[in-house]
Amino acid sequence: MTTPIITSLLDTDVYKLNMQQAVFHLYPEVPVEAEFHCRSSEDLRYLIPALKEQVAMMAELTFSPEELAYLSSLGLYQQDYLDWLQTFHLDASQVEIKEQDGQLAIRIAGLWRDVILWEVPLLAIICELRCHHSYPFSTASQAVERLQYKIEKLFATGNDLNQFSVIDFGTRRRFSKEVHWAIVDHLRKHFPHFIGTSNLELAKEFGLQPFGTQAHEWFQAHQQLSGDLADSQLLALNRWLQAYPDKLGIALTDCINMDAFLRDFGTHLSETFSGLRHDSGDPISWGERAIEHYQSQGINPMEKILVFSDSLTLEKAATIYNHFNGRVNTSFGIGTQLTCNLPDVKTLNIVLKLVSCNGKPVAKISDEPDKSICRDEQYLSELRQAFNIA
Repeated sequence: MTTPIITSLLDTDVYKLNMQQAVFHLYPEVPVEAEFHCRSSEDLRYLIPALKEQVAMMAELTFSPEELAYLSSLGLYQQDYLDWLQTFHLDASQVEIKEQDGQLAIRIAGLWRDVILWEVPLLAIICELRCHHSYPFSTASQAVERLQYKIEKLFATGNDLNQFSVIDFGTRRRFSKEVHWAIVDHLRKHFPHFIGTSNLELAKEFGLQPFGTQAHEWFQAHQQLSGDLADSQLLALNRWLQAYPDKLGIALTDCINMDAFLRDFGTHLSETFSGLRHDSGDPISWGERAIEHYQSQGINPMEKILVFSDSLTLEKAATIYNHFNGRVNTSFGIGTQLTCNLPDVKTLNIVLKLVSCNGKPVAKISDEPDKSICRDEQYLSELRQAFNIA
């Protein structure tokens, strides 16, 4: 009998439930489609049979009373949403897994409020199946040993790390669930700058703070939820404030690009949101532009926080921290380089992104060309024109 990799619906990133609640209240009948993309040059078609089995087992999961009580304790979720979650389960019929053009192809379609929880566990399953196949002799202890070496190396630099803070963002591309849990357990015991995790199951089990707000799909979907395409990002930001007027105030800046984001991010939004998240492009220049923007709005940058989350290592995060220390508050979400950092293991760069909403195309342009996603060139041209992007 096949052993399930995902055994709890809490084994996902908190921003997924944050967005799901907002969709539940604001867009309960909106349909979307999402597609899998492998940015690594690796043939994953051999995973198809096992992946289908794992998807079928995931569809049998529900939230337990204990898990719902935990979610209620976080103070983020309203009772009508929690009541709905009592009977929620993933629908395997929404997921199409096949071979296409010599590659693994995955497509998910359905109501946004239902589809939204597939992404993170599905990517984690793909990574774990692939890693167990390709690296059968790698162990969690090897991952912990490498992490401890990097921690010791970081402390040996003598840099001022007093306000340095690290969050685990490693669910989607982890080597395995076992490695993920071992890494987070080690961090909480041996790294004083570790402040929490994006993973709800780990947060619950270890008594950690869960961190996360919204992802690119929130901004992508609004491209087909606004009357004018040029207003879509502004609508997404204001709808987020409608859902969470005094919580979860970190905004993601790169669904279009930083220029387009800052044009929409006027004084009111700059004052209301508690900070910004970086996920593509050069982090130093991005941070400098964020500081300059806050200053241009008459806002002290030390009243805000910049969260960095793009392809970070502990060393790279510390370098960014030292650059901005004393000028703006910072925090660092580290993913793959925490939870899939083992000797001789090549990491896998995979994503699952929205490609349509309300039956019409959506896109992510990004501050980094390799991260752009759109299957409709005509729509991409319209999006660039709407946001004045060359």
